[in-house]
Amino acid sequence: MHQPTRLHAGRLRSRVATPCLLAVLALAVPGLYAQQAATADSVKVEAHSSKWDYPKEIKVPEGSRTHIVQKGDTLWDLSGKYLGNPYAWPQIWELNQWIKDPHWIYPGDPLIIDLSRAVATAGSVPEDVATLQPDQRRADPGAVRRPELGFSFQDFIQLPFLAPEGAEAYYKGLGAFTITSNKREDRKYLGEGETVYLNGGTEQGLKAGDRFLILKTVSRQLMHPAIAKKKLGDVIQQIGVIRVTTAQAKGSVAVIERSLDTVEAGDHLVKFDEPTNIPLKLRTDTTEPIKVAANASLVVYSRGGKLYSSGGDMIIIDKGANDGYKVGDVLLATRVKIYPVGPGGEKHPPTETTTYYLGQVLVVRTDAQTSTCRVLRSIEELKGGDTITP
Repeated sequence: MHQPTRLHAGRLRSRVATPCLLAVLALAVPGLYAQQAATADSVKVEAHSSKWDYPKEIKVPEGSRTHIVQKGDTLWDLSGKYLGNPYAWPQIWELNQWIKDPHWIYPGDPLIIDLSRAVATAGSVPEDVATLQPDQRRADPGAVRRPELGFSFQDFIQLPFLAPEGAEAYYKGLGAFTITSNKREDRKYLGEGETVYLNGGTEQGLKAGDRFLILKTVSRQLMHPAIAKKKLGDVIQQIGVIRVTTAQAKGSVAVIERSLDTVEAGDHLVKFDEPTNIPLKLRTDTTEPIKVAANASLVVYSRGGKLYSSGGDMIIIDKGANDGYKVGDVLLATRVKIYPVGPGGEKHPPTETTTYYLGQVLVVRTDAQTSTCRVLRSIEELKGGDTITP
């Protein structure tokens, strides 16, 4: 499982003492001695100086390759080279857990890189992220800049969203498969590393190595908290990723790669696309009263059906792409306050209305009429009906 502190590590450099690391990076050729492996062959690793107890011999799974770390290599750079997305660097680190601190990789260290995780398109990376460059060293060579992420893989596999047409129609529209059973019939709730079986095989185009996102229906016919009798649809939550290990004619065997929620028979599976991490950006225009835009939205759901949400939680709001919302937007959470201004003895004293600041949220998914957001900061818990404004 990804550790949050590690996820924030960002761009990581091999430990080479040089007076001008940026120049070395520009001249370095990642993968100079990389070895391609089409089968699970053993590769012997030459003895070298490293802080880590690196494997002396490794077996390379089908569809993967080895890369021998060169002077100036970084997990950030290697992820961009081999996976097409530098922010997917944790996907390399998780396959090489003998590296105890991902801030340091050493020349000669062997890395297994799963090429099936490649995201072959620069267009899939948000514009604000695509232009970012790797961090530079600070004057203190022992210091590493660790940019905080607003959205990471760990958040992605806990993301809820609304299906206004209903869950079943949504699954049918995407041609979703279903987990039909699991290896251990005495277990109902499953986690990482466990074997499951699904109702799709080679006849449906599945093959070993295919990865699927696990979806679970968590709420039916969600009602709007502020508009009476308005049904918003069913809430679906992303709960993990599976990988097909054996594909047969009509069914397949798979293993649960990642999950932070329990997986069960009956959960649905759709094609998995590697998500892009989004760096944290906070707004400074938080002076009260908060100005509420014409296309402001309301909180309609909190992940897990909770009454209140705070930093790190996921919420759903009732405005989406049709209202100009887009992934990467940072929005302000505010609450409306009505207070009396007339004499206390009056039965219906005159009032004034204002707004006050609650926190900031990041849009991480947009649908036509709703959006999913991650709460970045909060000075007070958010609740259903609170206002979210661009």
